[in-house]
Amino acid sequence: MRWLFEPGFFSSAPVHTAIVIGAVSAIVSAIVGVVTVVRGQSFAGHALTDVATTGGSGASLWGISPLLGFIGAGVLGAGAMDLAGVQRARGRDLATGIVLGAATGLSALFLYLDTTRSASTGITQQILFGSIFTVDPSTIPVAVIFSVATVALIIWIYRPLLLSSLSPELASARGIRVRSLGLLFMLALAISVGLSSIAIGSVLSTALLIGPAATSLRLTKNLRNAFVLACVLGVVATWLGILFAYDSYYWDPSSQGLPVSFFIVAIIFLSYLASGISGVRRSVARRADTGNARVAPPSGVREVA
Repeated sequence: MRWLFEPGFFSSAPVHTAIVIGAVSAIVSAIVGVVTVVRGQSFAGHALTDVATTGGSGASLWGISPLLGFIGAGVLGAGAMDLAGVQRARGRDLATGIVLGAATGLSALFLYLDTTRSASTGITQQILFGSIFTVDPSTIPVAVIFSVATVALIIWIYRPLLLSSLSPELASARGIRVRSLGLLFMLALAISVGLSSIAIGSVLSTALLIGPAATSLRLTKNLRNAFVLACVLGVVATWLGILFAYDSYYWDPSSQGLPVSFFIVAIIFLSYLASGISGVRRSVARRADTGNARVAPPSGVREVA
């Protein structure tokens, strides 16, 4: 396996940290992502990536942990979207667009101040596109705590949340507080975006949130299977991205390597395309079977003939 694992891969401390952070981020993003796709709130997830950019750039400017910046800004943005929106989809989209515009303006300001006031280089690159090999190991316990809390929250509100996603009117008739559930889910969405921003950057975190979830829902209609499959796809894509990014330092003659985020997003994109091809084949096969069933005469007719 030397052709696949370059020297020092298994003994590298940054790789160990990247593997743990990547797996935690992928699992949380997959679980929250499936619910996000079912609820049709992918646009809200995208908006929170820009909000996370504001938090990450602000955290870098004030010298605090990027993870806390990503998550803190995401939670504030999620609360703002919920307060500004209404239950109708049009109102949610308008509120999301307003928060998205404000977050983009603030992130542009913070990134400008980061690049003009800081002596360190690559801050903008790390915030927007991630740098998982430079994550401090002390971030792992914080990431695990946020991850466990987010997954526990989704498990706690899963059934009423699913009902409110499919039929808000029926959920309200059964006494479910749809607005409160929506706010709790937005908080979980904000935390998952913040965690994935550490792995692949705030701009690309939507890929880890939506990609594995959308792919799994293409491959199976069973939600429980979709959760498991999305987690597997997310973790595999993240770990392969880490491996390829590490190996790329040996591919490039200049020894600069390629970013982890590029490989992760590429793998997720190819997986989504492959799931579409598989879905088309199954659909064609089902139609062919249906057509044959309609054309073929009943067994009794064949016997008489």
